Amino acid sequence: MNILCVNPPFMGRFSRTSRSPAVTKGGTLYYPIWLAYAVGVLEQAGHEVRFFDAPADDLCLDDLFVRLDGFLPEMVVVDTSTPSIYNDIQVAEEIKEKFPSAFIVIVGTHPSSLPEETLDLSESIDAIAVGEYDYTIRDLASALGNNLPLENVDGIVFKKGDTFIKNKNRDKIIDLDDIPFVSSVYKRHLNHRNYFFAAANYPMMMIITGRGCPFKCFFCVYPQVFHGRRYRTRSAENVVDEFEYIVGNFPGIEEIGIEDDCFTANRGHAREICELLIKRGIKIKWYCNVRGDVDYDLLKLMKEAGCRLVTVGFESGSQHILDNIHKGEKVERYYQFAKETKRVGLLVHGCIMVGNPGDTRETVAESYEFSKKINCDSMQFYPLYVYPGTEAFNWASDNGYLRTMDFSHWLTNEGLHNCVLNTSQLSSEEMVTLCDYYLKKYHLRPGYLLSKLRQAIIHPSEGYRTYKSAKVFFSKILNGQIAGAN
Repeated sequence: MNILCVNPPFMGRFSRTSRSPAVTKGGTLYYPIWLAYAVGVLEQAGHEVRFFDAPADDLCLDDLFVRLDGFLPEMVVVDTSTPSIYNDIQVAEEIKEKFPSAFIVIVGTHPSSLPEETLDLSESIDAIAVGEYDYTIRDLASALGNNLPLENVDGIVFKKGDTFIKNKNRDKIIDLDDIPFVSSVYKRHLNHRNYFFAAANYPMMMIITGRGCPFKCFFCVYPQVFHGRRYRTRSAENVVDEFEYIVGNFPGIEEIGIEDDCFTANRGHAREICELLIKRGIKIKWYCNVRGDVDYDLLKLMKEAGCRLVTVGFESGSQHILDNIHKGEKVERYYQFAKETKRVGLLVHGCIMVGNPGDTRETVAESYEFSKKINCDSMQFYPLYVYPGTEAFNWASDNGYLRTMDFSHWLTNEGLHNCVLNTSQLSSEEMVTLCDYYLKKYHLRPGYLLSKLRQAIIHPSEGYRTYKSAKVFFSKILNGQIAGAN
């Protein structure tokens, strides 16, 4: 079957796969990871696939049609997100107009949470693939190609007349080793130089070593909507084989990003990967997402295996707030973790959220003081972004904190994150202003700037990475897109 998979055009370098999709202040653009994995599965099953990432290639829809060059899709898979949903539905409609006989299926966290509402947005949409969709799309293509009933395809929602048909939920994939390397899909279809993560060395690559997350953070969308709370992992051998594939097939790649929600959720698995990287002598830098509680011995082993940086969602420097969001962490342990990462020589990219249950100006100031003390290599400050399907969204909705249910307002006119919450303690304007204020205050400290200059002199690649991020950051300051606080 001929299948078109599309990360649709929308607001320039819109990072749709980011956990909070937007045009980012630091220039980050994620690979379309989940769509790429599905492409690999489709090709593995023998289908002919065209895969386009419009934001990365700066394509409009007409450009995409030209690149198809006579290829006639029988099924079209369109990725989406909450803030881009209306645009993406319009893109799907235009594709349907161009290819009337094509079966249009929408994927992503937003339609997974609101399948019926999404189907109701347009008659051009034929089905929604709910949750982890690699095998759902494969089986749907098989059903369509063999004229089999759609009712037999687990994981989809579709309409018959005015009736919604919600099929059986699809089981989560257990044997992740059976899925082709996502980097091999990148190699065939994408330009790896289009992608950027502000905390990583450029050019970089993003992979997944496991899906799901066992922790209970009330805001995190992928575990709640897509992959579940069970952390399912690839074998260490399979992961390290992909490291070798990347080193051998992408000359000039500076870093690999492990984009699991929490790479160290299974510490034994993390150790196996590190030990095998060391045993095989694979020399490439990598980063990963972890919680702020990893023990010294594992941090040391990760460093020895090539880990350069860990990304940590600290979320708050107030224990009361951490408890409110079910973080399951202690501020005291964060301080210990920060000392131990410095001791082993790992950089830390930290994240602080504003607007969590119980947050006030005072707790936000407390979080800033905490961030100064742990003094990470870089620190994000951003309002709580709530997405359908999460506890955070339900909390905001139940308490009347949502300013709008028009999902296009989840972004500003420039495509930046927009706060849609007015809590009992902080208005949306206050949250945005506080985040911008502390973002500037943290990164414009004289001591911090001197440390970055020293880092750039000692490690030129770190200097180039900082330059690319700072260029975007300061341009947004000059354009008034990062404001100060009163």
